[in-house]
Amino acid sequence: TGKRGKKPDIISLSKEFFLGEDISIEVKARVIYESKSRDIINQYIIFCRIFSEQVKKHGMTGKAVEETIRICLDKDVLAEYLAKKKTEVVTIMMSLFDAEHQQELYWKGKTKIAVQKAVQKAERATERATAERLIKYGGMSLEKIALCVPSLSMDELKKIAAKIVQ
Repeated sequence: TGKRGKKPDIISLSKEFFLGEDISIEVKARVIYESKSRDIINQYIIFCRIFSEQVKKHGMTGKAVEETIRICLDKDVLAEYLAKKKTEVVTIMMSLFDAEHQQELYWKGKTKIAVQKAVQKAERATERATAERLIKYGGMSLEKIALCVPSLSMDELKKIAAKIVQ
């Protein structure tokens, strides 16, 4: 939803998320844009736009929800419904905030774990490369190399050494 601009009338799953690749399931959706109509769908689109503006102003807060409802009532957007169901709308919208916040925390946690794993993998590769250089250039026993690179076990050092000798 939103203002038309240069946006398409129809969007497809494959084009939007898979660069137009042939995928097992294709979904196409007609995009609905804000218009001059007073029908319920257009009023809902306007409600969503006002809500987005208020979230930009106030963040994901009760104030954004309250302001959205106030503005919509003033502009006669979903006014009859909002007047009857204001408490329910506030409750639903605040629960959406909670769900969105939980999802955001989940993805931040996943990203943090992925970064930690990538760093650990890079550190491990650096440590293996250091051990390989120390073994190649000689002059140090595997026991001394193990002291310099304590994250590698003696078995790992022996395997690296065997690989270098071949």
